[in-house]
Amino acid sequence: MADAARAAILPFFRQSNIETVNKLSKGFDPVTVADRNAEKAMRDVLALHRPDDGIFGEEFGRVEGSSGRTWVLDPIDGTRGFISGTPTWGVLIALSTQDGPVMGVIDQPYIGERFVGSADIAVATGPAGSMSLKTRPTLNLDEAILFTTFPEVGTADERSGFEAVAQRVRLTRYGMDCYAYALLAAGQVDLVIEAGLNAYDIHAPIAVIHAAGGIVTDWQGGPAHEGGRVLAAANASLHAAALALLRDA
Repeated sequence: MADAARAAILPFFRQSNIETVNKLSKGFDPVTVADRNAEKAMRDVLALHRPDDGIFGEEFGRVEGSSGRTWVLDPIDGTRGFISGTPTWGVLIALSTQDGPVMGVIDQPYIGERFVGSADIAVATGPAGSMSLKTRPTLNLDEAILFTTFPEVGTADERSGFEAVAQRVRLTRYGMDCYAYALLAAGQVDLVIEAGLNAYDIHAPIAVIHAAGGIVTDWQGGPAHEGGRVLAAANASLHAAALALLRDA
């Protein structure tokens, strides 16, 4: 599916005349022909190889299956970045049960990097070869690197929660979309805090980060696979410290 999505997306990347539609009447939430073509390509693969499984995709909704398994698809996570020409978007693929994701893929077609995580594997492949995924051992917030996608994060209350953590860390960076979660799993950063996510935004990152030794919950410490407010951390110590600040705020 990741290979099929790559082939469907790359001809449109950094094309100035790409067809784009805004999903919102207020604000800007774009979808492109590349998003739709990639999800169709992945659904075609599933129809051939896993016809009994369910599908939940951002662009074409939900198809119920009979196997108890569902493929959760975000064909381009970070479409705003995609139409801006930045290589921080990615293809998200997760295999999930009713309890959440059990396998995930974060694929960056333009760079050629792929991050895969499950109970049996935690590996990244790319131009430099392959490497095992393992989160960083950073224990203190004042040594941590924090990522989020949007500076405003969410509501005013959610922004105050994020700021409570951001004021304590060594470095805060913005605008990375799903690539931030991949970098956390690869041991490059320590925390990702976001709000307003959909389920298809987070299923694959949860599986990849868990496989690499990290933790992903909501802002109350509960399951995050339904979306909403998400805290991803490299280890239990950082997770506990960030979670306490989010709760207090």
